[in-house]
Amino acid sequence: MNDSSPAQNGKPAPSGCVINCVVYDRLGKRREVTLDDISDVLATDDGSFIWVGLYEPDESILEKLQEEFCLHDLAIEDARKAHQRPKVEAYGQALFLAAHTAQVVDEKIRYGETQAFLGARYLITVRHGASLSYAATRTRVEREPELLAMGPAYSLYAVLDFIVDNYQPIVQEFRDTLQKLEHDIFSDTYRRSVVTRLYDLKRELTYMRVAVAPLQDVLSQLVRSQSPLVPEEVRLYLRDVHDHALRVNETIDTLRDMLGTALSVNLSLVTLAQGETVKRLGAWAALLAAPTLITSWYGMNFHNMPETESRFGYGLLIGAVAIVCAGLYVLFKRSKWL
Repeated sequence: MNDSSPAQNGKPAPSGCVINCVVYDRLGKRREVTLDDISDVLATDDGSFIWVGLYEPDESILEKLQEEFCLHDLAIEDARKAHQRPKVEAYGQALFLAAHTAQVVDEKIRYGETQAFLGARYLITVRHGASLSYAATRTRVEREPELLAMGPAYSLYAVLDFIVDNYQPIVQEFRDTLQKLEHDIFSDTYRRSVVTRLYDLKRELTYMRVAVAPLQDVLSQLVRSQSPLVPEEVRLYLRDVHDHALRVNETIDTLRDMLGTALSVNLSLVTLAQGETVKRLGAWAALLAAPTLITSWYGMNFHNMPETESRFGYGLLIGAVAIVCAGLYVLFKRSKWL
């Protein structure tokens, strides 16, 4: 069996929820077994360990695994509900870990969860929702049998490393999109779609930070853990994953700040543009108000208007209006209202 979901739409058939059930010996060689064979494998102390991969398992599968591996009821309940915050919990001789995964589907980020049960001789990974297959991870560790011989803790490291690495191209895509939008922000034409896109990016980054930030605490706990389930040599690799998660989270915070600044700058530019428009309208209104005021006097029914009896009165009036308008125009031009 391969480690990919039987269906491409994210919902495999119920019979395909058990993606892999594989035993690795102390040399890193693999052989497939059934769920019924797990207890027999664990009964032999030959240095091997089992890696079971599941995708949205049904109740019967979880009950079977609980019986075979003696898993705690609370851990099984968490794996069943699949709405957990990233965390790591110790249940007797096993560790339960939950992490959020991210996947781009139809140009939108979809989030899923991966729960992992880590024991001395087993690793169980349970995927829910949007999550890429761990087939590439399994293939990678199988190419390094000397590292795979470290046991299930190294396989857990490979899964966590795969989850964190999948964050990076998403963050890079956000960075590239922001750089393209920066040109639109400083354009002379206001576009509502730019503001909408900026808001959507910031919202997506906020959701992503909720997924990434708590994972740092999980990795930090594993790095500092004194549990024999996480050997010292594996903690070195986990420390590297923690560093990657830290960089991703810092990049997310930086992009969120830049997006917030971009929204503020866009709003300021729009406000300035509106102010410039209001100033121009005010200046032209003043230019029109001056001749309107002067000529309105001659709309009144008075016989003793001084210029009406003058031969050059009409021309002088036109000249006076022109001089007033020209003076106002020069004044507004120097004030950069026009």
